[in-house]
Parts: sequence; structure tokens; C-alpha cells
Amino acid sequence: MTDRRVRIAVQLQPEHAPDYGLIRDAVLRAEDAGVDIIFNWDHFYPLNGDLDGAHFECWTMLGAWAEQTERVQIGALVTGGGYRNPDLLADMARTVDHISGGRLILGIGAGWNQKDYDSFGYEFGTPGSRLRLLAEYLPRIEHRLAVGNPAAPGSVPVLIGGGGEKKTLRLVAQHADIWHAFGDLETLTRKSAILAEHCAEVGTDPAAIERSSSWPGADAAQGFVDAGVTLFTIGTPGPDYDLTQVREALAWRDAQG
Repeated sequence: MTDRRVRIAVQLQPEHAPDYGLIRDAVLRAEDAGVDIIFNWDHFYPLNGDLDGAHFECWTMLGAWAEQTERVQIGALVTGGGYRNPDLLADMARTVDHISGGRLILGIGAGWNQKDYDSFGYEFGTPGSRLRLLAEYLPRIEHRLAVGNPAAPGSVPVLIGGGGEKKTLRLVAQHADIWHAFGDLETLTRKSAILAEHCAEVGTDPAAIERSSSWPGADAAQGFVDAGVTLFTIGTPGPDYDLTQVREALAWRDAQG
């Protein structure tokens, strides 16, 4: 499907790290290990263990990562679509892209974690209403990125996470440079074909959209590559930020030549 090289990302989940220095150290270790991308996530509370445990905010952290790192791309996997005014979000992205020298990926999704919404005063709504909001916001984000002064130094690729076959995948076809899929190989293969149908309807080359997935392990990764996936992400929580599985994925990547 594509001649893109396979890339490995790590999602440093900003939960259960009572000292931000633990995250700063994990970023350094991940870049030194050779990852291509370092993601965080856009939640306000942990998703595992103590749900009221230590946690840090996504975009403030990305600004710090933009200064700290030199080579890796950075981004959120993914930004909650309804948490910020879309024009403000685009201007934040433009600024972080400048700080990083053009290394930002703007990951975004419809949002799903009700605790985030309720605790911070956002209307949770329904899956349909959250998707409608995302559909309204994406053109505004694109416009604001296009008119920002000074313009972003990079292209600011848009990553959309999600697998809804009628609405989300159509938004991917219309707006995304990267599609982050969830599920096993069979599910990904089926939904990739549906994405191609949406692309044909809106006039997008499906090969222009990079396929992204969670790391399935070295034994299964080639099957995902054969299905078109070229970006794999390994998630790891605090406070330890264990990169053992990341190193396994990097060794597999490097063995592919």
C-alpha cells in the first residue's frame, strides 16, 4: 500500500507520576533509545489504577517536550476534541510546532471519558453529538493553522483516532494525514477497506493517509505491516515508564532494514 518506513512511537501516559521530573526523564530515555514519536494523552485524570491519582495536563507538557527534545516528533494520542475552542487549539498547535522546529503531530478525537467532561464542566453529550462537534471543529482548526502568523514551520499533520465506520472514518478521509485504529488485525483490515471507500467518495487518495495502530508484539507486527500499518505505538504509565517493550519494538523495526 505504501513505501513509508515503519515508525515506532511511545505514549508516555501522564498518570501516577507525582513528580514531573519522572516524565522529563522518560522523554529523554525514549529519545535516546531511538523512538520516532513521543505521544502523551489528553485526559485530566488517570485511566488506570487510582482514578484520582497524580496526573498532568497534555498541551502544557507538549510545550515542555518541544523544548526538551531535538529529533522526535511529539503529539497527543489524542486531544479531546471538545475540551478547547478549536481556533485556540490550532494556535496552541502552531506555537508548539514553532517551539519544536516543526515536529508536532496534531492528534485529535471525539472524546469519551465522562469523568473528564463532568469534572471540568464540559457537556458530555452523546457519541453522536461529540462526533458532530469534531466535524465542526476540524475545518476551523485547518483554517486557523492556515492563517496563523508566523505560519507553522512544519506541515502539522493531523492524526485522527477512532474507528466509527460511518462518521469517524469519513472525517479521517476528509481531514487526516494519519489514522490511528483500534482493534485486532481483522478489524483493522476491514475498517481500512471502509476508509478507502470514504476516500473514494471525497476524492482522497487512501494511500496518502498513514495507518497507525498499537504495537501487537514482534510476532504479529508483520501482519499489520502487510495490512498497511507503518506506525506502532506502545503505551506506558508512570511512575516507572518502563521502556522494555519499546526497545523490543525498536529492535524489530531496525531488523526490517
